Amino acid sequence: MEISPDHIIYFSFGFFKLNATIVYTWLVMVLLAGFSWFVTRKVTSSATISSQQNLLEVLVAGLLSQIKDATNQQPEKFLPLLGTLFIFILVSNLLSAVPGFKPPTGSLSTTTAFSLIVFFAVPYYGIKENGLFNYLKSYVQPSPFMLPFNIIGEVSRTFALAVRLFGNILSGTMMGAILLVIMPLFVPVIMQMLGLLIGVVQAYIFTVLAAVFIAAGLEVHG
Repeated sequence: MEISPDHIIYFSFGFFKLNATIVYTWLVMVLLAGFSWFVTRKVTSSATISSQQNLLEVLVAGLLSQIKDATNQQPEKFLPLLGTLFIFILVSNLLSAVPGFKPPTGSLSTTTAFSLIVFFAVPYYGIKENGLFNYLKSYVQPSPFMLPFNIIGEVSRTFALAVRLFGNILSGTMMGAILLVIMPLFVPVIMQMLGLLIGVVQAYIFTVLAAVFIAAGLEVHG
């Protein structure tokens, strides 16, 4: 059994390979786009709102609260990025309960891509907030000898963020596969429920860590 979706190849032509990571990533994107259209097509400011709009407002309010707690800044400017990361990771992990679905978060390439987004978001927000000179100046503080260490810190932080999410999703998949062979009745169901809980927690942790990294960049470079 293939554990990582990268190893499941549906189509191959020369250097191009269509694997499960690409397929299920686009599937999640289509589902999220369709759900967004369905929810927002009847958004209203009246006192009576639909259950879909109520769910959306609760989700957005919760994200804004968590981002504000993590960054200690106005959360609206971070919501498009961090909210998208959270929802995509959350939905991908929850859909792992569907038979045959391979969560793209179980691929190191996907988690690395997410981490690179956060990696480039840190200088983006830092430069936007404080200017290019102030941002770059902090890399040589308190001494120019700190430059390589500061760069290594940025890179290692990105690597750790990617491996953390990938490792937790992969370990859950492996445990479920092993227990399915050893005890095929009740234990896999319990592990599946535990895996869903871990998926929710990992989406939350990844988003909060991304918010903390961005906030730390703003504080250091301010």
